[in-house]
Amino acid sequence: MDLRIDMPLILLLLLPLLIYFGWTYWRERQRLKKSHAIVLMIRMLAVGCLVFALAGPYLLLPIKEEQIVYLIDRSASMNGTEDEMVQFIQDSLQSKKDEQLAGLYSFSSTLQTEAIMTKTLKEVPKFTEIKATDQTNIEQSLQLATGIIDPKKATRFVLLTDGNETKGNALDFATKFKGSNISVDVVPFSQPVVNDVSLISFVSPQVAYVGEQQQLVTEVHATTAGQGELLLYENDELIHREAVELAEGTNMFTYKHAATGEGLVKYEAVVQVGQDAIFENNKLTSVTMVQSEPHLLIVNGYETASPIAAALGQQSIAYDIKSPESLPNELSSYLQYNAIIFDNVPGHLVGEAKMSVIEQAVKNFGVGFAMVGGENSFGLGGYFKTPIETLLPVEMEIKGKEQLPSLGLVIVLDRSGSMSGSKLELAKEAAARSVEMLRDEDTLGFIAFDDRPWEIIETGPLNNKEEAVDTILSVTPGGGTEIYGSLAKAYENLADIKLQRKHIILLTDGQSQPGNYEDLIEQGKDNGITLSTVAIGQDADANLLEALSEMGSGRFYNVIDEQTIPSILSRETAMISRTYIEDNPFYPILYHAGGWNTLFANGVPQMNAYIGTTAKQGATVVAESEKEDPVLAQWQYGLGKTFAFTSDSTGKWSGDWARWQNWGTFWQTLISQMLPSYNDVAYDVRIESDGSFMITDPTNEAAFLDIVAVNEAGEELDTQLEAISASQVRAVVQADPGLIFFRIADEKETIYQAGLSVPYSAEYELLPANDKLIEELTEQTGGAILKEPQEVFRDFTKQGADRQNIATWLLLAGMLLFFIDITIRRFGWNFLTKPKKKEQIVENHPVQAENTNVAQLLKGMKKRQ
Repeated sequence: MDLRIDMPLILLLLLPLLIYFGWTYWRERQRLKKSHAIVLMIRMLAVGCLVFALAGPYLLLPIKEEQIVYLIDRSASMNGTEDEMVQFIQDSLQSKKDEQLAGLYSFSSTLQTEAIMTKTLKEVPKFTEIKATDQTNIEQSLQLATGIIDPKKATRFVLLTDGNETKGNALDFATKFKGSNISVDVVPFSQPVVNDVSLISFVSPQVAYVGEQQQLVTEVHATTAGQGELLLYENDELIHREAVELAEGTNMFTYKHAATGEGLVKYEAVVQVGQDAIFENNKLTSVTMVQSEPHLLIVNGYETASPIAAALGQQSIAYDIKSPESLPNELSSYLQYNAIIFDNVPGHLVGEAKMSVIEQAVKNFGVGFAMVGGENSFGLGGYFKTPIETLLPVEMEIKGKEQLPSLGLVIVLDRSGSMSGSKLELAKEAAARSVEMLRDEDTLGFIAFDDRPWEIIETGPLNNKEEAVDTILSVTPGGGTEIYGSLAKAYENLADIKLQRKHIILLTDGQSQPGNYEDLIEQGKDNGITLSTVAIGQDADANLLEALSEMGSGRFYNVIDEQTIPSILSRETAMISRTYIEDNPFYPILYHAGGWNTLFANGVPQMNAYIGTTAKQGATVVAESEKEDPVLAQWQYGLGKTFAFTSDSTGKWSGDWARWQNWGTFWQTLISQMLPSYNDVAYDVRIESDGSFMITDPTNEAAFLDIVAVNEAGEELDTQLEAISASQVRAVVQADPGLIFFRIADEKETIYQAGLSVPYSAEYELLPANDKLIEELTEQTGGAILKEPQEVFRDFTKQGADRQNIATWLLLAGMLLFFIDITIRRFGWNFLTKPKKKEQIVENHPVQAENTNVAQLLKGMKKRQ
């Protein structure tokens, strides 16, 4: 047991107190009685107790129990060492003492429990699966383990690792162990040396021009000599395949290529060999800005040739034509274009994941976008509450909803176990969007089924949209699949309700027992009920569902991409009412918007039809119908310019516009206004050794730049900017390995694009153990580098102790002594002894009593005189 003091300097206050009491005693020593000396001593003790209490005294009581925590590195760089580590731990546990606790925890990017702290651990359990192995974060594992242990007990962390940390800083965190009873031992392990070929670097020019010969330089490292194959891709298309001889060590390969892509072009290098230890280090990407004339992407929703391409002709802007199904998923594939046109494209053929990528290309990289009307576009295309609706200058909802026919909608949703996960969540989200598109006086029903129907929302007037949405989103997965009974219930609920439009939407991913569907649907048709069906996934009975939709005079959707489900239900809800299409011929009313005046100098042609939409606040309506619905609208979304042309491109709706001599000029004008303004200033963007990015502005206005980083999936990345100088800004981006695209905009919102590749994690490099970190970590914490298993449970140099604070007891003692001091001074010293009665005092001192009586008698005689 040890006595410790937190603030020993406070004890210096005792010196003036001792001097004061000493001087008082010396000065009064002649007159000082014994009782006064005792009171003085009591007072000195009381003040001394208070001073000691202020100094923070405590007792350290020894704790015999000790803690040993195994921290097992299971990151990718430790592949092939698990059996060896388990054997080491198992052998070491044989030396564990009864009073020692042991626990097992494994880590890579985070910590997970294998065996909790216990005195009874004798065997190593089977390790649980660890998912993310692409990082080694020793700092975080030590931090989390510190929260698990009892800090009062002596603790030893036994770290089984190669010491190659890729995240965090273990040495910085270990400084917190200084002066504590925690030490860190390390058992070094390293991945066995095997045949491995890895790409060290892959470099393409940062800027190039169309047709210019570019040098694509690849650096390959091989642990042993051998043969391999090098493949190079441009925007995911193979441009070069070559058999290569690999010498042991570093190999350089250069390939000259004339750029055919435009805009931000992605290049990718892949090396392949027969036997390879780590596949993750065989691929690297690079990005080149290929400057050229503007390039347009036309997404054609028609089965025939693109009407817009025909109107533009051959001598116009360069363009590519794609079908909705062939649209890419990666951001890089869209950044090679300056503008995108969706021409009568149904949303369910695109999916919301691709819509989100396009939205990022428009918002952050200035790519222009236009949507052109048709029977599969705008609200009828299922774009309600999608990223495409977000970027457009119009909303899919229409004005004058009171003019719509009375509607009744029943959604029949499969909630069986096979629908659990993203399928059910997206289906519920889709149903909720459909509810939001209905009017309050419309009729809604919602049936969720598994092996029987569950009427979640009874079919009736939609009185509370918010409550209906919350109810739908609360549905949970259930058991089997039985379609017929649920469908029959939906038809029964709608049969007797008097409505102008009645519709059922059935969504399922499974098979069902047979039933008399034909009679059910025919009877429903007599009551004015239509049926559309959605088959989700490969296991759905597509043949049955397609037949049901045909019998029910509805539409069938075969869904492979779950992301398209919300667009399908939005489209179906809009299709219930054909009043979205305004088909009365009219002359659009033109507003004198900049860039359009000369085009209509000789008048505005007649138009046959358009899709009803509502202009957003802040949008510019260039042309509108007689009902004040937008026909041509535009606005700025982020850095991109977007347009909505609610008539079509074929002439069926656009009427005389398609036969107009300026029809081709109209599209060229639309496209020219969509094109972004790019910055001619070449900002230099480079990746630093610490993983951050350095952006250099040659105009020395780096502090005024607006910088955004986006990944291939179109997700905006968390970016922290730090101004280094007038010309340089450091960007720290939280990103996984792969491509990162930077959008750099100045105060005038002119745009510069750049793409960089974040290489694969250092986990996938074949490295020896980091001896320097291991040595410093053990020296800094008072640990050791272990070679033998029995060393794990060697004697501790520091013992655990329980801290008992005694300041409170000293305060109580001081207060008690002060109370005694005050009591003695108030009542005198004699009150502590038993006093004698007055009669006893008189009896024992008769002379003194008699003299007292005489004195009183003389005093009375004197007063009478």
